[in-house]
Amino acid sequence: MTSEACDIIIGICTFRRAHIAATLQSLAAIEQPSEAALSVIVADNDIEPKARAEIEAVLAGLPFPGTYLHAPSQNISIARNAILDAARARGAKALVFIDDDETVEPGWLVALWHGWQARGSAAVIGPVRAHYAKDAPPWMVRGAVHDTVARCDAQSRAQTGYTCNTLISLEDDALRDLRFDLSRGRSGGEDTVFFDQIRKRGGEIFYTDAAVVHETVPPERARLSWLLARRYRMGQTHGRLLCAGAGGGARLKHALVAGAKALACGGLYVRHLGAPLGRNTALTRGALHIGVISACLGNEEITLYGASGDAPETEGART
Repeated sequence: MTSEACDIIIGICTFRRAHIAATLQSLAAIEQPSEAALSVIVADNDIEPKARAEIEAVLAGLPFPGTYLHAPSQNISIARNAILDAARARGAKALVFIDDDETVEPGWLVALWHGWQARGSAAVIGPVRAHYAKDAPPWMVRGAVHDTVARCDAQSRAQTGYTCNTLISLEDDALRDLRFDLSRGRSGGEDTVFFDQIRKRGGEIFYTDAAVVHETVPPERARLSWLLARRYRMGQTHGRLLCAGAGGGARLKHALVAGAKALACGGLYVRHLGAPLGRNTALTRGALHIGVISACLGNEEITLYGASGDAPETEGART
C-alpha cells in the first residue's frame, strides 16, 4: 500500500461485485477541491484477492492515486475499518465513503467538501437516487422506495447517517478511535451504529442534497419481499440501540410502543388496499416496527451479508 499523504480519501468496500469498475470510472470525471489532495482506496472483502488485477487496472487510469487493499473476509466492518486505519495512517483530514454499486455526479465531492468546510460538522451526507429496470413494479418506481435520504431538522442536521454517500471528519473529536462494529459486519447496521456513536459523542451530521450519487436497483432487490426483510433488519438495529443498557421495564415499554405502531401500520394497510404504494409502504413500515419488537425481546439479528456474495444494503434514513 502506498503511504503518501493526502487530504481526502475516497473509500469503497467491495465484495464480488463487477460494478466496482463503473463506480471507479465515474470518479475519473469528478471535480476536485482545489485546496485538497485526493486519493482513493478500494477494500476488497473477499476471502481471496481475486479482483485485484481488475481493480488495480481501473485505479491506474484515474487522475489521482488509487490503492487496492485486501481486507478479508465476508464482514463489511473489517473492510470499513481497514479503510479507516489507512486514512488515519496517511493523516487524511476527511474520509469519504460510497458503495460499490453506485456512480457519482461530477460535482458530488466538491459539494460534500464545501458542506463540511461551511459547517465544520463531524460528517456530511448526501442523497442516493435509485434507478430501476423497465420491469420494476410501478409502485416501487413511483415511490422511489430505494432512494436513501436523510431525516433532518430545520438546520439540515440529520438524525442519523449512512456510508453510501458520506464524508466523515477524521479531525473531529467525535471520530477519535471510533470503529465499525465487527459483530454487525454480516447482519448490517454497522453504519447506523457508527453514526449513532458520533451523535452520542456530540458530533453533528449535516445533510446536503447537492452531493448526489446514483445506484441501479438489481432485480433481486426490486421485490417487496426484499424490502420487508431489509426493513425488519433495520428495525432490529434500531431496537438494539433503543434497548442498549435498558432494564426489563424499559425494554417492554419500547416493545409496546413498537407494537402500537405496527398495529397502526396494519390499519393503514387496510385503508390502502386498493393503492399498491400506500399498501406496501404500510407493510414495510410495519416490518420495521416488528423488527424493533424482535430486538427488544432479545432475538438475534438476521444475517444479510456474506452468504450470497452481496454486500449489505446501507440503512437509509427514511424509516
